[in-house]
Amino acid sequence: MLNICIVAGARPNFIKVAPLVRAITKAKSEGKPVDYHLVYTGAEDDPTLEPSLFTDLGISAPSIYLGVDCVNLNELTGRVMSEFERYLETNHADVVIVVDDLASTMAVAIVTKKHGVTLAHLVAGTRSFDIKMPKEINRLVIDGLSDLLFTAGMGSNSIVSREGAELSQVYMVGNILMDTLRFNRSRLVRPSVFEKLGLKEKEYIVFTLNRKALMADINNLSGMIAAMCNAAGHARIIAPLRDNAAKAVSPFVKEYENFIITSPMSYLEFGYLTANAKGIVTDSGNVAEEATFNGVPCITLNSYTEHIETVKYGSNILVGENAEKLSDAISDIVNGHWKKCTLPDRWDGRTAERILQILFELQENKKQ
Repeated sequence: MLNICIVAGARPNFIKVAPLVRAITKAKSEGKPVDYHLVYTGAEDDPTLEPSLFTDLGISAPSIYLGVDCVNLNELTGRVMSEFERYLETNHADVVIVVDDLASTMAVAIVTKKHGVTLAHLVAGTRSFDIKMPKEINRLVIDGLSDLLFTAGMGSNSIVSREGAELSQVYMVGNILMDTLRFNRSRLVRPSVFEKLGLKEKEYIVFTLNRKALMADINNLSGMIAAMCNAAGHARIIAPLRDNAAKAVSPFVKEYENFIITSPMSYLEFGYLTANAKGIVTDSGNVAEEATFNGVPCITLNSYTEHIETVKYGSNILVGENAEKLSDAISDIVNGHWKKCTLPDRWDGRTAERILQILFELQENKKQ
């Protein structure tokens, strides 16, 4: 029996591990010797996990909640290490799969390695090359500890290889986020905001904001909001923002009728909103990756991206936090002047299948 422990540290992680959970569930129903636990490092009543999330993703809720909920990253790391160690002491796992680059992800990786359990990193080899970023440190530690590195593209392969990973550890499986998009393409839900605002598909721009540093720089944020609203002209900007982001943006949009803040949407509603947008402005790598899959023009408010494929082949461009560049890019979207884009290699929605097949093969090789 192949026992897999999948660990999620925040809401976006569930969107990436959902295809893997579905693939394992399907294999198990077909009589294959595999089982899993889905572990969440946070609390069961986490407000970011809306009740519809797991239904929307087509998976069951986590079977284990570690219950760690604190702001200080060092405290969080220590508490997750302690709680996950308790989990491993009472639950057998052949492999632990961690996702992305959170402090909780690093904590789980350290404990897994200390217990001698095979550690697999999903979405390995992503780098900002800014060691001042806490997440960059997390990435380096997690990749350095991992026995299996599941990457989304050749760029990530090159990074982990340069850092000393053996070829036998590295598997370019593709971008697992595409699996979720492919699964949900026919399940997307048209948000009620379309009727309320009289919105029409391909006639609006979506805006999302998550980065704390971007919200904290009030002067720059106000300048970017003004540049975006002015360049958008008659195109409305729909911003489904959570509390902190809504509070940060609200003072600067009162004079702009084309900027509309809405309540946060369910996963399937937000998916419909972005898939049918004229363009997207975001600071989220996940949203940019989804835009590439959907062929929707995307502007990222950052000077780097963990997946350069979205820029090299996809629909994404980087404007940093520069209001003038943002304005020019919005004008290009509104006027229909955007680059041609294609899907990067293996961004085909079959990543979870590849990962599970690799784990089965490695399990068989151990027996021989």
